[in-house]
Amino acid sequence: MIRLFLTFYVLTLFPLTPLPAQTPDTVVLSPVVVTATLYPVSATASPVNVTVISGDALRAQGIATVADALRLVPGVAVVATGSYGGQTSLFLRGGESDYVKVLVDGVPQNQPGGSFDFANLGTEDVERIEVVRGPVSVLYGSDAVAGVVQVFTRSGGGPAAARLDFGGGSYGTEWGEAGVTGGGPGVQYSLNAARHTTSGIYAFNNDYRRDLIGGQLRLQPDSRTEARLVARYTEGVTHFPTDFTGAPADSDQNTSDRGPSLALELSRTLSPRLAAHVSADYHREVARFDDGQDSPGDTTAFCCFNSRDVVRRLVVGGRADLHVTEATIVTAGVELERQRQGGTTLDTARSNNAAYVQALVGTSRAVSWTLGARVDDNQEFGRHVTGRAGLAWRPDGATRAHASAGTGFKEPSFFENFATGFTRGNPALEPEQSTSWEVGLSRMFAGGRLYSSITYFDQRFRDLIQYSAAPVGPDSVNYVNISGATARGLELGARAAVSRGISVAVDYTVLSTRDQATGQRLLRRPSQTATVQLNAGWSRRWTASLAARMTGKRRDQDFTVFPDTSVMLPVHTVVDASAEYRILSSRGAMPGLALNVRVTNMLNARYEEVLHFLTPRRAIFVGGRLDLAP
Repeated sequence: MIRLFLTFYVLTLFPLTPLPAQTPDTVVLSPVVVTATLYPVSATASPVNVTVISGDALRAQGIATVADALRLVPGVAVVATGSYGGQTSLFLRGGESDYVKVLVDGVPQNQPGGSFDFANLGTEDVERIEVVRGPVSVLYGSDAVAGVVQVFTRSGGGPAAARLDFGGGSYGTEWGEAGVTGGGPGVQYSLNAARHTTSGIYAFNNDYRRDLIGGQLRLQPDSRTEARLVARYTEGVTHFPTDFTGAPADSDQNTSDRGPSLALELSRTLSPRLAAHVSADYHREVARFDDGQDSPGDTTAFCCFNSRDVVRRLVVGGRADLHVTEATIVTAGVELERQRQGGTTLDTARSNNAAYVQALVGTSRAVSWTLGARVDDNQEFGRHVTGRAGLAWRPDGATRAHASAGTGFKEPSFFENFATGFTRGNPALEPEQSTSWEVGLSRMFAGGRLYSSITYFDQRFRDLIQYSAAPVGPDSVNYVNISGATARGLELGARAAVSRGISVAVDYTVLSTRDQATGQRLLRRPSQTATVQLNAGWSRRWTASLAARMTGKRRDQDFTVFPDTSVMLPVHTVVDASAEYRILSSRGAMPGLALNVRVTNMLNARYEEVLHFLTPRRAIFVGGRLDLAP
């Protein structure tokens, strides 16, 4: 498979003879992106690789979670502990699972210190997802070490319209989603609500529920002023019968995460060259663990235990965009952040202040480059400086070469800093740091019907925070900074518009990781990943897709034995398919109706993403979408 892919890639990147343009269909690869530079630019002008995923395309394919959408992104490995709702982590380009900053409409969703569980992040109200690969701490501070995932929710606008999605399928799955959008030149709005439930893959105590209610309001009192308010409340409840080894152990335990996410942004164009933005972002998450008595005689060690922790993040910021010339923008900003955790585990708080500046030059020219720097002043570890420089060269409309280098950092978690009792935190911890660089080349030809790309990346991590079961050091702490690790690899991709309405996309990533202390591969990072996606549309009624993803060997740890031992999880391939048929098209007051079907793991593969944790077998889901207009 690898040899076949490389042969196809080389032939497409450097064809011996030009291919004639036989159809008007082209590969679309230059959307406007925001996350990589904070300022809207074409993806081809960005010095780093950005993947943009359409929310409408995800829903048409029946993809219900952001995690499943990200499985098809180059350089990404998603790892879930078993059934639906189980802890779901993302490894980007071999970095740690807490090295990716996750934003929803600009609001940080990570726990302080980078941890984020993708299990409860659905696609119900997603307008688009931007995935930036490479360090972006220069703009977003802590956690943006290996990249950023930003979800933009539905913004509204246009004539008032409503939609209703519904369906069900395997494992007792049911869902319902509703949304309303509309607005005119001065006011745009959207409102969304959803519930998704399933009985899970285990025979007992594996129910999962995910709820969402949220919306946006955008006001434009004049041509130079805009105010935007985004409010979301999410809740995820997972019942699970297993212990930390994946073995069934308890018939009455569950975890839950719930809370609001709020974003307020005010923007004002002060002159043709200067615009100002002020924002306030707030996220509150209540995490619970509950284990009641399984029966009147239940006296197990973990019976009747409950915990509750509340994490709050408030970020207030301001920035200015100065248009020095038509193609040169200088962005400067400040951020004030307050973090707090209280509850069963800890009760503590800390603050961080930051200032940053970025120059983005030549956005509409053949050569564009960016240069930026940021200073963070953290209450715990003091001052820290990050930077990034990058260049994109587009000699013609078909070729792009890019190069970038930057640094990133991740602050210690509250538990690593302040834990007390059996585990002792270390207030003297330094932030984990990275130095990364990448170079890439892409080319489009045959009238835009064919496209191929290649990117090499190299990441070096240092001052990694590691737990020691025996307290070490002069202060007898359990967490210390160790030497470091490396992750380097190659991302190759090809896209082709085969014929009118039919396209194919192929991506292949080779990854090499190494723990400098042990010389071993880093845990749960596959050495190879490959995806093949085939999309087809017949007339305006039928669409269908087929996606296959291969995950190479990964090192994991077997915690069922003492001492725990290292194991290698084998290669596995999962194939998903979906189709949608539009029965009625929405026209004026005429409602639109579409039916869709999705088959996951259609070859019924047996595999594990985490050792000893089961994964879903073949599953079928059938749903519908009703579009309404007044």
